[in-house]
Amino acid sequence: MKKFFFVAILFLSSFAGYSQLEFLVQNSDKGLYLNHTVTAKETLYSLGRLYNLHPRDIAAYNSLDMNSGLNIGQSVRIPLKDNFSQSSNKGIPVYYVVGEKEGLYRVSQNNNNVLMANLRQWNRLASDNLSVGQKLIVGYITNPDASNVVAATPKNDPPPVVEQPRPRPAENANQRTQETQPTARAVNTASQQRVNDASGGFFKPQFEQQVRSSDGVKEQSGMSGIFKTSSGWEDGKYYALMDGIEPGSIVRIINPLNNKAVYAKVLGAMTGIRQNAGLDIRISNAAANSLNIADTEKFIVKVHF
Repeated sequence: MKKFFFVAILFLSSFAGYSQLEFLVQNSDKGLYLNHTVTAKETLYSLGRLYNLHPRDIAAYNSLDMNSGLNIGQSVRIPLKDNFSQSSNKGIPVYYVVGEKEGLYRVSQNNNNVLMANLRQWNRLASDNLSVGQKLIVGYITNPDASNVVAATPKNDPPPVVEQPRPRPAENANQRTQETQPTARAVNTASQQRVNDASGGFFKPQFEQQVRSSDGVKEQSGMSGIFKTSSGWEDGKYYALMDGIEPGSIVRIINPLNNKAVYAKVLGAMTGIRQNAGLDIRISNAAANSLNIADTEKFIVKVHF
């Protein structure tokens, strides 16, 4: 199983009245951009913080007056510049919708000539043949605070709706010492402790196939938090955010207190997001509920990948 140091997230804002958006890339004579629909109390400055851009850049791109406010429902183009990476997979994925008669080479050309090797890796493509309407990752937003939108996931899975986690209170040195992340270690699957994964959710078969095609399974224990999502309650599709795991990979998450397990698809990484300080993984609230974990701020889990 391929590994790399990842992120992202695709999310509904925790701020009241925040509307849903998709990280779907657009193109114009000015370059690549995202469309953002303004909600209550949003300004050029708040959009600048959200997308890791100076508000002057957003104003200039949209020919807006810096001294004028924004209107609810107004469409604002967010340029993809220094806040956008097409060489690293650290951040929140940005997607491109494949058009008619477009192969991987054409997708690369339409998106700043992003390396086709990166497109293959990020989207786990077996060939360069694409389908009309297919959504492909073409880069990553590098903003640490851009965690309140909804974006499509590969392989046509319905996008999970995720709320931005609440900022965590300040921690003292003793607490940080107690939360040191354990080192990942390889384990023999035959010797793993028996866990209760009778159902485990929608992604269990994919995990089992993933294990069969890999050289073994690794185990990592760490401190986890929860993000809120509408997915998983009815369809059993659980999601996670975790560093060092390729987005789209499936991990088995175990509650060591009762050995219950669920299988979650990794959406992105933890790195660079301020609210994730002190955490090694976040899991969807539906996954936590299946593990009999209360809506607590943090807890220990085991992860097999």
